[in-house]
Amino acid sequence: MRIDSGARSPPIPIMPSRPSRKLETFPNPAPGRDYLVHIEVPEFTCLCPLTGQPDFAHLVIDYVPDRRNVELKALKLYMWSFRDEGAFHEAVTNRILDELVAATAPRFLRLTARWFVRGGIFTTVVAEHRKKGWKPAPRVDLGEFPPESNVRGE
Repeated sequence: MRIDSGARSPPIPIMPSRPSRKLETFPNPAPGRDYLVHIEVPEFTCLCPLTGQPDFAHLVIDYVPDRRNVELKALKLYMWSFRDEGAFHEAVTNRILDELVAATAPRFLRLTARWFVRGGIFTTVVAEHRKKGWKPAPRVDLGEFPPESNVRGE
């Protein structure tokens, strides 16, 4: 027995934003000072180039800007653009680093990609850029950012 109410399902809304490879930037508001920008991307996804299975990573971006900072919505859309792309962990980590450096020309940038388990193996890839001639001020130890330190709760 089939019941047909005649009702139609609502139309599927068009996404207001789409993945993009364009990394937008804005002028550094404090170019005379070294300061750390810490960004976490806990839901990065791309595809295994051999199996087509999804690979998931928690990306941590730490950078000291020079003249340009990365705009966060553009960064989110950029990260989203890898969702359907096949890439080895090492290759995609270095590609993201290179493209962030090309867009922002930072004094320092470190990208840490902590890949979730696949076949019983965890992989972490760390790639760095240092601007030629940049000498950081002596380190003042203020502790570390614990993973997902931007998540509020408990």
